[in-house]
Amino acid sequence: MPPTPRKLTTHQKAVLIHVLIAFPGQQVSVFYSPTAADALAYAQDFVTIFKAIEWNANDPEPVEIAIPQSSGLAFIVSSLPGLPTGAEALRDTLRIYGIEVATVCDSARNIASGTFILAVGRAM
Repeated sequence: MPPTPRKLTTHQKAVLIHVLIAFPGQQVSVFYSPTAADALAYAQDFVTIFKAIEWNANDPEPVEIAIPQSSGLAFIVSSLPGLPTGAEALRDTLRIYGIEVATVCDSARNIASGTFILAVGRAM
């Protein structure tokens, strides 16, 4: 039996909007694994929220990234500690729902200070 596709509920989206609107203008890129069946739709859930609160977010890009987290979500930053406050608020709000997000440092990527990448990979 295939796993249930990941998605954010209407309630989760509303709570995330309520929390994240306090961090205007956040810059975020969104990547998804093209090999994970539900990754694009799940990534699009986040992009919809980000655009609704006027964060600077791209449409999800297909990029294969190894994510060391069972939920298949990661924040990618150029240095640690380097998680912007908007990303911290997103992480803390997702934890309320039992959704964990790993933080990965990737100095090889040119990620500007104060920005981050949300990567949606394969759920374990």
